Amino acid sequence: MIRNAPPVTAEGVADFAAPRPWHCRTVEEVVRDLATRLPGGLGRAEAASRLARLGPNVLTEARRRGPGRILFEQFTDLMVLVLLGAAVVAGLIGEPQDTVAIIVIVVLNATLGFVQEYRAERAVAALKALAALQARVRREGTVTAVAATEVVPGDLVLLEPGNIVPADLRLIETADLRIEEAALTGESHPSEKSAGALPDAELPIGDRRNMAYKGTIVTHGRAVGVVVATGMRTELGRIAALLREEEELKTPLQRRLARFAQRLAFAVLALCAIIFGVGLLRGEEPVLMFLTALALAVAAIPEALPAVVTVALALGARRMVARHALVRRLPAVETLGSVTFICSDKTGTLTQNRMQAGALRAADGSVVATTAPSDQASELLLLALGLSHDAERGADGKLQGDPTETALLQVAEAAGLTKPALEARFPRVAEIPFSSERGRMTTVHRDGGEILAFTKGAPEHVLPRCTGRLLGDRVVPPDDVAVARVVEDMAAEGLRVLAVASRRFSALPADLTAESVETALVLVGLVGLRDPPRPEARAAIGLCASAGITVVMITGDHPVTARAIARELGILTDGEGRVVTGPELARLSTEELAAVVKDVRVYARTAPEQKLGLVKALQARGEFVAMTGDGVNDAPALRRADIGVAMGRTGTDVAREAAHMVLLDDNFATIVAAIREGRRIYDNIRKFIRYTLTSNSGEIWTLFLAPLLGLPIPLLPIHILWINLVTDGLPGLALAVEPEERGVMRRPPRPPNESIFAHGLWQHAVWVGLLMGGVSLVTQAWAYHTGSAHWQSMTFTVLTLSQLGHCLAIRSERDSIFRVGFLSNLPLLGAVLSTLGLQLATLYVPAFNPIFKTAPLTVAELGLCLGLSTVVFFAVEGEKWMTRRKRIVREGAVT
Repeated sequence: MIRNAPPVTAEGVADFAAPRPWHCRTVEEVVRDLATRLPGGLGRAEAASRLARLGPNVLTEARRRGPGRILFEQFTDLMVLVLLGAAVVAGLIGEPQDTVAIIVIVVLNATLGFVQEYRAERAVAALKALAALQARVRREGTVTAVAATEVVPGDLVLLEPGNIVPADLRLIETADLRIEEAALTGESHPSEKSAGALPDAELPIGDRRNMAYKGTIVTHGRAVGVVVATGMRTELGRIAALLREEEELKTPLQRRLARFAQRLAFAVLALCAIIFGVGLLRGEEPVLMFLTALALAVAAIPEALPAVVTVALALGARRMVARHALVRRLPAVETLGSVTFICSDKTGTLTQNRMQAGALRAADGSVVATTAPSDQASELLLLALGLSHDAERGADGKLQGDPTETALLQVAEAAGLTKPALEARFPRVAEIPFSSERGRMTTVHRDGGEILAFTKGAPEHVLPRCTGRLLGDRVVPPDDVAVARVVEDMAAEGLRVLAVASRRFSALPADLTAESVETALVLVGLVGLRDPPRPEARAAIGLCASAGITVVMITGDHPVTARAIARELGILTDGEGRVVTGPELARLSTEELAAVVKDVRVYARTAPEQKLGLVKALQARGEFVAMTGDGVNDAPALRRADIGVAMGRTGTDVAREAAHMVLLDDNFATIVAAIREGRRIYDNIRKFIRYTLTSNSGEIWTLFLAPLLGLPIPLLPIHILWINLVTDGLPGLALAVEPEERGVMRRPPRPPNESIFAHGLWQHAVWVGLLMGGVSLVTQAWAYHTGSAHWQSMTFTVLTLSQLGHCLAIRSERDSIFRVGFLSNLPLLGAVLSTLGLQLATLYVPAFNPIFKTAPLTVAELGLCLGLSTVVFFAVEGEKWMTRRKRIVREGAVT
């Protein structure tokens, strides 16, 4: 044990690996060479010093875009380059005002695009930081959780099942440790680990039994290891150096919109060519028509759409964090609205994960008193409850450990048995950790000159290993029927039943394996545990029913217990009662399983790996599945599910890495809140798309139809660019924070393959755009033919204000704005009023008149423009009114 070792330098840590590999060094050499201490670990000051010298424990990613690069890329877009070329042309032909105006508009557009993309980068980076892994390290003798990025060489790291190894470790203590190293070796079978030094310096990674490498997964057992390499100096870092690629952040929605924008670009360019040709045939100036066509092309193509969607998704994901849902992958925000099935674990998600001992029974079913045990069986049962677990009381007096085990400890303490006193009398000498395959756990203790082993677990996993029952002070033959009846009665009360058995050895067995120790057991008693349902879970399940989402409960409990809890939560009604067990699932073929999953709402006694089969079966039926999980074996199902949901408090690192979303409070109601938020975000993205496409449609119709109606070009290039800037800017972005629609959780899930333009969106963009263009052209025709000199300014104003009215009207796809309320989205109201002020400034600020080719309107002219620009607003309100009336008639409602 090294108490005072000299500090190690950054260069020293890097050089230690060169002359002699870590796996060849003894534990003493490793501790000495890394200047750490056993058993206390590094001091906090020394750890901070090493972190400052060596840098964080991260793999270097491809360089992310800095602010300068983001800003530069705003000027590399093809349409922007064409527009800048047009500004040069305007300057060469003697129109410097147009040149200046176009450049100002381009700069403003670039600024807006920069802000959008920079916020998206920052938001995504912040989400990645929130999802960072944790590591348990021992520093100054205290075990603490730190960010994996802060682990340094010399740290003592504690490993347990489900952990992702945070750095390269030289193992110094192991207990039946197995690690899955497929990330490095390609071998999916877990490797068994030990702490002894290995002689061969040339051993391949897969044979280095005393090493644990960054990114690998602990599947079984426990260990303590010393960090020997971090970051890019790890084995995984060496691989990452060869595989650096920029991470793809675009969601499927973004990619669909980008493809749509490309197709739209070709259509718009063709239309611009037609407008340019028609203008020339009418005798318009070629330069004016050229600039008009270019400005229309730039305005009509929603090139900012993917960036705006990124902002909406990222900011929505940030909002979800406040509701205790951490979205690890942005597509989850988009796809939450499509969820049709939620397959949820029971413990901790639907329930409080706060186990309470509801009943203690002897092997014959009689009640065991905790206050004054009357016989050997009762005493042994309470002794097992005090010893056979890893729960304990911390320095602050609070219980620490698995909820089931803390409940057992509380029962023992109620009987006057404290764990420290018990462990002093019956020291633990070995353990066989719990595994889902075995369904039980065993601890081995020294009892004077003998060895006493306790095994606890689900009755179906423990009872077959028993060859007797302890009744009072004597062992009697087993009675499986009688015990099963007791278990059934306890389960019917909603209790989760654990069987407790024991075995004595004259000496410590040489072969401490489950096969040798967990046989010839004597049943000591049964423990009934209750995990109370979360108060908010029943309401959340009811909300799912109204939203067309089916909730399925998956539990390892006894079927009778599962049925009782499911009825209490509202998952099963009195008329429903079918519960399918894990063994029954195992006997079903793929076709039979696909037929069963449609109607089953509760699965009991299931193994974690069976979740994957349930996900596949539901997906084969076209369902969109959210699956919860927390263990290592849950990872495949979480990854395969459309929305994998991991537990933030009790979940393993592996589950969190595989999931799309992490529940920070492990609460089922949080899943429902996230779905609700996801629906709101998706609705708002549709509103922005509806708004921008309709606005662009209105501009195209105005410019396309004017020459066909014998009217002059209604708008100049500067007008088009200005409208594109002010209407697609603040008002469009403000739609992203629109409150949720009324009844958002009373409509069925959105089909996963449904187009973003479904439910009449593209038809709306066409007809409202045509109406917008028609109103603008009516304004132009009236003013032009009545001899008004302000006809172009009036057309310009009506088209701009019509788009603002449309923005207000589409705040809800169903309800009237008068019901929604103008003040329910203050950012949008502020954006609309600001845009109105800017538009009036182009008319009434003298300095702007020569730039925008405008003139102040008379009071009558302005009043006419304000009145005509409300036509679109009331038309869209009328459309929504007719839609509501049709729905009322269809549903047979009484008005």
